[in-house]
Amino acid sequence: MGRKIFTLVVLLLIASISANIYFISNQSQLNLSALKTQINALEEANANLNEELYQTNLSLQQARAQLDLYRGQIAKLKSQINRSSVAGEEGRARLDAPAVMRRVEYTGNYPFYSRRIVEEGTMMQVSVDIKPGYGRVLVETKPLMGVVFQDAANTAVVAAENYTGRDLSGSDVIFSVEALSEVPEVDGPSAGALMTTLIIAALENVTLPDDVTMTGTISPEGHIGEIGGVIEKAEAAKEANKRIFILPRENNRLVRYEEVRKHYGGITIIRQKPVIVDTKEYIERNIGIQVEYVDSIKDVMNIIY
Repeated sequence: MGRKIFTLVVLLLIASISANIYFISNQSQLNLSALKTQINALEEANANLNEELYQTNLSLQQARAQLDLYRGQIAKLKSQINRSSVAGEEGRARLDAPAVMRRVEYTGNYPFYSRRIVEEGTMMQVSVDIKPGYGRVLVETKPLMGVVFQDAANTAVVAAENYTGRDLSGSDVIFSVEALSEVPEVDGPSAGALMTTLIIAALENVTLPDDVTMTGTISPEGHIGEIGGVIEKAEAAKEANKRIFILPRENNRLVRYEEVRKHYGGITIIRQKPVIVDTKEYIERNIGIQVEYVDSIKDVMNIIY
């Protein structure tokens, strides 16, 4: 009797194990099937997003081309309308501008190598020539490559017109950018405030001081906005023996990292703690160049004059 009960228990145990294996196997297959369905759905959604992104970029390129066409037509019409009553303005000005140079650095040997992007400050000579013409805004770079300047240059012209009350529709505004070495990539909008200052100085026959430089975007209304690479630009300005570094007030806070050490028995844990500091104080103390905050192009002219 005991043997029969033992046999029955063994059979029930085997049946239970078999049932569990069957259930787990089916459940795994169901989970795997569900995961495959989710992956397929995500891949399809990703493909749709890529297509939308492509179409959006295409539309942006077309819109940009159309905008450039309209700008040219407007400039031509304004020049024709005002040619008889508006004399072409003339003037020239130059100033050194700080910029951030980005380059790719490789370490190690193929195929075991690492790649990182290095950012360094550099200085460029930016000048403007204003001559009687057709309201064109032209940018010449030498020997720079990859500088996105045209939009900032167009905005700078509008801002300078608004500030001075002068009409440049009968003039060509020609910017020239020169650097001692090839700069592979520069964030063009950050030179907007400087280009506006150059135009105003050229129109008002003002010689800009050699020991001053600046950075900041510009709006048509003359507002100067924040930029990136503040520390790199300040270091480049200091190396170039500049005395004053004009900076957007929107860049008045820097996030720096301080090393914090904590000891637990024989173990030391090191972590980086973010600390917000005043940009002017940090640069003047650690780099050694005077910083002046500005909100508008009027503030810049007050410092320069």
